[in-house]
Amino acid sequence: MHKIIGIGESILDIVFQNDQPEKAVPGGSTFNCMISLARCGLPAAFITELGNDKTGRLIQSFMKENGLSTELIYFFDDGHTPVSMAFLDENRNAEYVFYKDFPEKRLNIDFPEINSDDIIIFGSYFAVNPDLRDKIGDFLRYAQSRKAFLYYDINFRNAHASERTALMPAFLENFALADIIRCSDEDFTVLFPNQSINSVYEQYFLPYKKPLIITQGSKNILLKTPQWECEYSVEAIMPISTIGAGDNFNAGWICAFVKNEFQKSDLLELTPMKWEILIHSAQKFAREVCLSLENYVPLHFLSLR
Repeated sequence: MHKIIGIGESILDIVFQNDQPEKAVPGGSTFNCMISLARCGLPAAFITELGNDKTGRLIQSFMKENGLSTELIYFFDDGHTPVSMAFLDENRNAEYVFYKDFPEKRLNIDFPEINSDDIIIFGSYFAVNPDLRDKIGDFLRYAQSRKAFLYYDINFRNAHASERTALMPAFLENFALADIIRCSDEDFTVLFPNQSINSVYEQYFLPYKKPLIITQGSKNILLKTPQWECEYSVEAIMPISTIGAGDNFNAGWICAFVKNEFQKSDLLELTPMKWEILIHSAQKFAREVCLSLENYVPLHFLSLR
């Protein structure tokens, strides 16, 4: 089975309900996805950075307990593992306050060997952060040169909207390097204000023949491919928390991609029926996470063992 390697931030999320702390759980956009994939028995490893402190060791132990490889962690002494406070509103959506203390030298590790059809998952601000971009860009270009399958979750929120123009070259390179791109309607609005989905797809994605998935919360999921487009309805639920919903949509899509033994070369040849299988799995993972305060699917969920 090919390796699945994520690269992204690790953080301790302290979740608040009615302004009272409810639970503290390890998190991070790609982190949440990788934990779910590891819980499903897939060979998952995560490239990340943690402070050499109690919080960092807690997150490392959590990764080990859930079967996610910890061999690719960069531990730093000059700083602290980041922490976020996630305040749930009446719709169970989170507003975040972040506390970060990173050293000047970031992600100072050697990247792993990548082979054909290994799966690389990346995204969020981490993937365009100027402090990390040179290192991450080198890794993504290397992974593409080795014919890995690159899954990109844009995950760009309003807190960084003022940086949109300066970061656009990194976004454009990520679009070119990735094999498939997912974003939320919120990401789309922040990154491409006052532009239609069709015009953006034709300008930025269609020339590279890239499928684009746009999730819209409780509204229909949009899929645009070079050959056709489709919408998928979303089951109505009463969420407990929407933290990790998009991250686990990614996990569910990748889990089904692996389970059905699809390869990178199959992507542009997938029929609408096969896409239905992938989107259904993605929705199932996202729904499961919305029904708990955890950021990942329950243990042994859809195990492939």
